[in-house]
Amino acid sequence: MKKALILCLSVFTFSLSAQEVIQWRGTDRTGIYNETGLMKSWPADGPKMLWHFDQLGEGYSSVAIANGKIYVAGSVDGQGTLFVFDANGKLLNKKIYGPEWTTNYVGARCTPTISEGKIYLYSGEGDLVCLNESTLATLWKKSIIHDFQGENLRFGINESPLVVDDKVFITPGKKNNVVALNKNTGEVIWTCAGEGDLAAYCSPLYLGDQPVPQVVTIMGKHVLGIDARTGEKLWSFPYNNQRDIHPNTPIYSDNMLLCIYGYGKGSIMLRLTDGGRKVEQVWENKELDSKFGGAVKIGDYAYASGDNNRYWFCVDWKTGVNQYKEKGLAMGNVIYADGMLYCYSDKGEMALVRPTPEKFDIVSQFPITLGTGEHWAHTVIHNGVLYVRHGDTLMAYQIKQ
Repeated sequence: MKKALILCLSVFTFSLSAQEVIQWRGTDRTGIYNETGLMKSWPADGPKMLWHFDQLGEGYSSVAIANGKIYVAGSVDGQGTLFVFDANGKLLNKKIYGPEWTTNYVGARCTPTISEGKIYLYSGEGDLVCLNESTLATLWKKSIIHDFQGENLRFGINESPLVVDDKVFITPGKKNNVVALNKNTGEVIWTCAGEGDLAAYCSPLYLGDQPVPQVVTIMGKHVLGIDARTGEKLWSFPYNNQRDIHPNTPIYSDNMLLCIYGYGKGSIMLRLTDGGRKVEQVWENKELDSKFGGAVKIGDYAYASGDNNRYWFCVDWKTGVNQYKEKGLAMGNVIYADGMLYCYSDKGEMALVRPTPEKFDIVSQFPITLGTGEHWAHTVIHNGVLYVRHGDTLMAYQIKQ
C-alpha cells in the first residue's frame, strides 16, 4: 500500500512538472522564473556552459520549454524553422513553418507558445501556424494580411501568440485590431476593432483576476483592454511614441499596469477601475524608456533598462519615482529568479544583479562570445539552466548550486 502511494505521488508530481510551460517571458509573461537553489555569484569566466548549438539560423526568438523539450525558432535561407532539443542539447527534430522576415533585422521573431499538445508560431511575415507537438505536422494556418486585412510592419510582425483556455489571441491591427481564434481549429471566435491602429510588436497579456477577464495589449497609438470572452472593447488609453513601436508587454500587479513607451518617451502606470472596465493614469516617468528589454516587478519596485536614457532604473511601483538610475552595463533585457536579476545587455554582457532600491548592484558578469548579430533575445531560466540565444547560437549554462 505504501509503495503504491509513493508511486501514485511520483506519477502525480511528474504530471505536474510535465504540464509546466515556459513561453514568452516565463509561464505568465512577467519575466519571473520560479526557480530555487540558484548560484548567488558566478566564477570570473561565468557559470559552466553545458552545451551550445550553432546552426539556428538568424533570429531573436527566445526558447520555450514544455514536456522536457526546448523549442526555438530561426530563419535558415529565408525559411522559418522550428528547432526541438532535449534537455542535453541534442537536436531531436526541426520543422520549416514558412517564409520568415528578410527585409531588415532578418530572422525569426516569435517565441513559440505551447499548449495541450500544440505549438503556435507567428512569423515575421504575419502567418500564424499551429503544429502538432509530437509530430510537428501543420494543423492549421492563418495570415493576418489575407485572412484579417491586417498590415505588416516596418520591422516585420514581432509577437508571441497568447493562448488562454480554448483561444489563441493575436493582433492583426487595423479593423481587426485583436482576434481570438479557436486554438484547435483556427476558426474565428471574435474580432475586436479596437481603435483601428496598426499592431505595435507587443505580445498580449491575460488578466484573469479581474471581474471581467481581459486581454491587454499595446497597439500603435493605444493601450487596449478587451473582454477575453466576447471581444468587447472594455477600455482604451491614448499611448504613442514617435514610431508607434511598443514591444514591451505591460507588467501587471494589483490592478496596476506598467506600460513602457520606449524611444525616449518614458513610461506610464495605469490603474484598472470599475471592475476592469476603465483605467486611469496614476503616474508618468519620462526617463524609464526601455525599447524592448522588458521589466520585472519585485516587491514595491520595478527594474528595467532605459533606451535613449542609457541607464538601469529602479522605480517605485506606486509613485513612479526613480530610486536609482545608474550605468555599469549597457542597455538590455531583464528577468528574475531566486532573489536575483539576470540582465543581458545589447553589448553581450550577461550580469547577475542583486535587486535593491539602493543601487544597481552587479554581483557577477561574463561576456557572451558565441553567436552572431544583435544581443536582443530575452534569456530564459528553467531547471537551474540559463538559456541565452545570440543569433545562430543557443547556449545553456548551469546556474544551480
